[in-house]
Amino acid sequence: MIKIYHNSRCKKSREGLAILENSEKKFEIIKYLETAPSEETLTEIIALLNIKPIQLVRKTEKIWKEEFKGKDMSDTEVIKTMIAYPKLIERPIVINHQHAVIGRPPEKINSII
Repeated sequence: MIKIYHNSRCKKSREGLAILENSEKKFEIIKYLETAPSEETLTEIIALLNIKPIQLVRKTEKIWKEEFKGKDMSDTEVIKTMIAYPKLIERPIVINHQHAVIGRPPEKINSII
């Protein structure tokens, strides 16, 4: 089943959700700000995206700039930081079986649905 890690306050995330709704395929909405992913889940998502954890961080967020910018952090530390502050996780993330994309721009979602 398709999953979307969604933040309803984010325009790009809402656009990504609309793409899934228009696809008429079944999907699950995961509101990751309400329930942050586990370390294992976030690690799996990063592996599916084939990126380094730091590439999933929203570096323009205030908390990142004030607390973490410029710090030398391991991959595990970056993942734990995203779990502690899920607002730092780039969005939307769409997963379809063993394929995943960050929906920026949202049209990238079409490549896996």
